[in-house]
Amino acid sequence: MMTLKVAVIGCGSIAKHRHLPEYHAHSGVEITAVCDIVRTRANEMAEKYNAKAYTSYEVLFANEKIDAVSVCLPNALHAPVSIAALNAGCHVLCEKPMATSREEADQMIDAAHTNNKKLMIAHNQRFVPSHVRARQLIENGEVGKIYSFRTTFGHGGPEGWSADGKDSWFFKKEQAFIGAMGDLGVHKADLLRYLLGVEFVEVASFVETSAKENTDVDDNAVFILKTENGIIGTLAASWAYTASEDNSTVIYGEKAILRLEDDPNYSLIVQYRTGEVVRYELGKIQSNDEGGQKNTHVIENFVSSIENDTVPPISGEEGKKSLEVIIAAIESNESKEITKIFQVQS
Repeated sequence: MMTLKVAVIGCGSIAKHRHLPEYHAHSGVEITAVCDIVRTRANEMAEKYNAKAYTSYEVLFANEKIDAVSVCLPNALHAPVSIAALNAGCHVLCEKPMATSREEADQMIDAAHTNNKKLMIAHNQRFVPSHVRARQLIENGEVGKIYSFRTTFGHGGPEGWSADGKDSWFFKKEQAFIGAMGDLGVHKADLLRYLLGVEFVEVASFVETSAKENTDVDDNAVFILKTENGIIGTLAASWAYTASEDNSTVIYGEKAILRLEDDPNYSLIVQYRTGEVVRYELGKIQSNDEGGQKNTHVIENFVSSIENDTVPPISGEEGKKSLEVIIAAIESNESKEITKIFQVQS
């Protein structure tokens, strides 16, 4: 099997801690080039992975024969750089949120189809073992009819994670588009769609900037969501969980309650209506903290879709459906009304 030549564009924290190590660990991949406008970052990663360093992705595409690209840039650059990579004949793995508008998302999807290349969005929560098991339990009817849910993704903020700390692009609207909703909320929108197996049709939201100073993006958001078959629940995204991270989800069903990433020792707890409780030790969720799972399985799924010519697990179309939830939430907060979520035809 041929070795895939890969380039990583953007050498900040997500590339340094997730994409590059996971590519490096994959036997079917060669990290050929890295790119960052901060030359020292590009040089550091190039030296570590024996790759060529670039400060311009246009020059990289002109000079290198690349099979696949990871786009690990500020949100506002996801669409233009992904489209440029697809047009250069590369398969693309793009970080979330995939774009800053419906129109951008459509342009990315169109570019993938036009060039007959894979486009995958890096929603890693689908690959967490507890989430995979929970979906299986729901699909096989063990939970019965789903009535409700609550999900949360919050931590102290990107200044503790981003390469630029408190000066990070995460806090600048022109680069980030949105704050905690784009950093964390879109992950949970995607996860819930995956777990429940149905689409959301309505959202009501409250979105605030209350915890961080000198920023014009949201740092606290709460949504009430409704699916096409009447499941209702809440989604919270926050950069104000100062003491510890919360990445939990609870699904309330007819026959059981599923508690996901809600207990420090058991990543999935199933509480049955009969009184039986089953506790699963499935390994820790991916985390920025020490002890968190290090392999997100994103890279192996992306590479596998290229090698086997299959649709990526989170295709551009799937990524857009999750982005639609967030865009509708923005519209709801602005209008102070319940907002319909635009349905992408499968």
